[in-house]
Order: sequence, then C-alpha cells, then structure tokens
Amino acid sequence: MNLIELHILQSFPVSCLNRDDVGAPKTAVFGGVNRARLSSQSLKRAIREFSADLLPARFQGERTKLIVEPLATALQKHGVADAAVAREHAKNIADKLAKLDAKAAEDDAKVGTLTFLAPSEIDAIAADVAALVATNPKTKDYEKSLDKSCKKAGLLDGADIALFGRMVASLPSLTLEGAAMFGHALSTHRADNDLDFYSAVDDRKPKDDDAGAGMIGTLEFSSAVYYRYTALNLDLLADAAHLGKLSPDERRAVVDAFIRATLQAVPGARKNSMNAHTLPGFVLGTYKAAGQPVQLVNAFEAPVRAKAGLLAESIDALKSHHEALKKTWDIKCDTEVALPDVTLAEFVAALTRHVR
Repeated sequence: MNLIELHILQSFPVSCLNRDDVGAPKTAVFGGVNRARLSSQSLKRAIREFSADLLPARFQGERTKLIVEPLATALQKHGVADAAVAREHAKNIADKLAKLDAKAAEDDAKVGTLTFLAPSEIDAIAADVAALVATNPKTKDYEKSLDKSCKKAGLLDGADIALFGRMVASLPSLTLEGAAMFGHALSTHRADNDLDFYSAVDDRKPKDDDAGAGMIGTLEFSSAVYYRYTALNLDLLADAAHLGKLSPDERRAVVDAFIRATLQAVPGARKNSMNAHTLPGFVLGTYKAAGQPVQLVNAFEAPVRAKAGLLAESIDALKSHHEALKKTWDIKCDTEVALPDVTLAEFVAALTRHVR
C-alpha cells in the first residue's frame, strides 16, 4: 500500500490529557513497567476538530444522535412543504440508519447510537426521498436505497469520515474503514501518576472568623514524553468509497490539513487548569510505495532513563531502532523527513507530494 507514517515524540508537562472513569490520567503496562497513556480516541477527536479549523469545507462530518432535525430541514428544503410530513419521514430515515431511541420524547426524537454523516449525505438522502414523496406521500420505497443516496454524495465534505471511518450497524453497507490508523500514545519511560492537593478560598467568609479553606481536594496528573504513531493509507483514501471524487490536488489539501492537525492537536482535558499545549520535539515522517504499517514503539520496550533528558534519549532510541528495523527487515522508505531538521511546510510538502 502507499503509506505515509508519522512517528512523533512529544513532551507534556503536568497534565491530565486523557482521563479514566475516576478522573485519573490513563495508564498502561508496557515492557513490564507502568506508562502514561493517551487513548487513540482522545487523539482522533482533537485531530478531527483541528482539521476542521484548517480546512472547514472538507471536514464537515458530524457524529451525533440528533439527526432527525437536520433530515427534516433538508426534506423541507427539497420540497416536502408540510413540516409534520417532513419530520415523520425524517424519523423513518433515522430509524433505518441507526434505530430511533424509544425512550426519547416525541419532540426530542433521536437515534440510539451516534451516527457519522456529512451534510452532503444528508442532503442527497433528502433530495431522493423528497422526489419519491412528491409522487406518493406515504411511500417508504426509499428505505432500501438510503445507502445509495449517501454514496452518491461522495464525501466531498466528509473527509473526516474517509479518514476516521464509521460503523453503521443498522445499515452495514455504509460502514467505512478509515484510511488513517492510530496507536495509543505511550510514554517512552516509566511514568506514575502524582497527586495534586488543592484548596479554594470562600471569598465571602470573614478572614478573622476562620482562616481555613472553603474547599479542599486532590487531582491526579502526570508528565511524560510520549511516542505517538499515525499512518495514512493513500490507496484507500483515493478509492471510490472514500475521496475518489476529489481531484488529486483536493486530496492533497486534505492530507496536508490532516498531517498538520496530527502534529499540532492536543486533547483538551483540563486545558485551562493544567494547560499542557506543547509541540512535538521530534517527528519522523516516512512514505512507502509498498509495505505494511510498522510502529517504532518497541524502541521503548526497555524504558528510557534520563541522562541528557528524556526527550533527547527518546530521540536517540527511536532513530537507532528505525535503522535496525530497516536493515534487518529490508524496509524501504521512499521518503524520510524529520522535524526539526526542516520546517513544518517543508515536512508536509515532502509527504503530500506522493498523494495521487
């Protein structure tokens, strides 16, 4: 496969970027020791939002249970004048896509599972259904062709769906494998969560009455150098079900935005109280004309120990491991480029020139 890979080393200070069910930073055991962890899901969410800021015309997909109202509005736009009729058909469409939530109130209709659709797909469904309703207001013949309506739209404004994929249990033909692949980010070294004791003052409490705090508590945090891995299957991205209707230049713009977002986006947990927005300290970008995705996480199976700093030691370990893998397994990288050896613009250009 034609493959772009990003191997990212990033140092985060005191933070809780990705929380578990009790509000603590997520962890994992790797190489027999505890590591700090960022789930791929938390990273993908941040990258999706950042990509939409960079290229809003292409990244308009929405993952939501509230699809009835957008469908009803689109049906009215395409000629179903009666609002009640439009809403009834919208509910029927929604039920076929993701099953209506039986517990939801009538005036708050929603589906039971998150549904990932682009505006052009909603519009295409509405146009086709409205055309059938115009000749037969009670028809439900459209139920078997909802997937065809979606596919006709071509994800021109749904690059996020093409990149991150979707699962549609009620209509499996709309399920789409994402062209982008992610690993959970792991610290390159042993990392344990710490406790932050905090107190808050009651502003209206007389100071001579009681000097104690109005509130006390603890929060968990960690700090670590993370290895992050992302790969992009350019062949899959360009096929008909993904972004095949875009021109090569348009696909190149999508990949450009995706790479920039992947490098710069940071999960938003506690972004005000523990602002940990940093940029990667090192990024190795590769392009392979043929081959499989290969993470370099095993460079850190033996946890890095600080001598000249964890980031510097991690960079050395990553480079050494990559060279060893290429020699042993005869891995061919047609392009290799690294930050900070070049500028971000040069880095992105070196990789996106392979987009066809």
